[in-house]
Amino acid sequence: MAALVIAEHDNASIKGATLNTVTAALACGGEVHVLVAGAGASGAAQAAAKIAGVAKVLHADATGLAHGLAENVAAQVLAVAKNYSHILFPATAGGKNVAPRVAALLDVAQISDATRVISADTFERPIYAGNAIATVQSTDAIKVVTVRTTGFDAAAAGGGSAAVESLVATADAGLSSFVGSEIAKLDRPELTAAKIIVSGGRALGSSDKFTEVLTPLADKLGAALGASRAAVDAGYAPNDWQVGQTGKIVAPQLYVACGISGAIQHLAGMKDSKVIVAINKDPEAPIFSVADYGLEADLFTAVPELVAKL
Repeated sequence: MAALVIAEHDNASIKGATLNTVTAALACGGEVHVLVAGAGASGAAQAAAKIAGVAKVLHADATGLAHGLAENVAAQVLAVAKNYSHILFPATAGGKNVAPRVAALLDVAQISDATRVISADTFERPIYAGNAIATVQSTDAIKVVTVRTTGFDAAAAGGGSAAVESLVATADAGLSSFVGSEIAKLDRPELTAAKIIVSGGRALGSSDKFTEVLTPLADKLGAALGASRAAVDAGYAPNDWQVGQTGKIVAPQLYVACGISGAIQHLAGMKDSKVIVAINKDPEAPIFSVADYGLEADLFTAVPELVAKL
């Protein structure tokens, strides 16, 4: 049978996490279909049809699906679920909101944070903050899986020519309503999509120092800014900059950790980065155990010098 990917989108375009999830779906075997559930989402549906490897796009359009409310999206997924052996969601805030509802209503076990597809019924996922990898086998007729996107390469966004099939949208469940959203306007790349990330830890000492020291380096590199949980909890950086097990999972081409000790919680969110550079004056800092390049130095001296050299 086929695998169904639940697309993450903004009604006009497909978000990058969907491309990684398509790659995971292709590894399950069989055809890959993509469900685009939204309102005025024909643009997103057409973009999904161009993803390499996608055989069909299911497009459900209704006002109740406009903002990705979990109850309504779950109902839409359930309307077509019987046609699929696998239903895959990106392990993002949106995917994690909908997937458990779908799994519960199908009475199947959810496989969370899959990082590898071994076979159609067997997956790998990290446990204990990434310190161990569990191999999980499911005998359920329908596998509901959330995909840790850093574990899979993104499928090509172009080159595909899938057919777009319109679905009858399910009725609004009326269990929740969209009140509003506050969208942060960023001049930098979004954290989970950035190719370069400069992150700071509690050692920076204040939000002013965080900005003063790290912003010039991020500007030089065209990087996104990140932070450890300790720095966020101390108020040095906003919540949406947090990298780690309880923050965002990232895997950029380059990750520069400044004044971050490297607690397990933080390492779980960034250790899959292609190149890790650590700047810390503590030679015993755990961050050095995962770093490709380590500089034992005071960040308040080393970072400005690095900026000057760039």
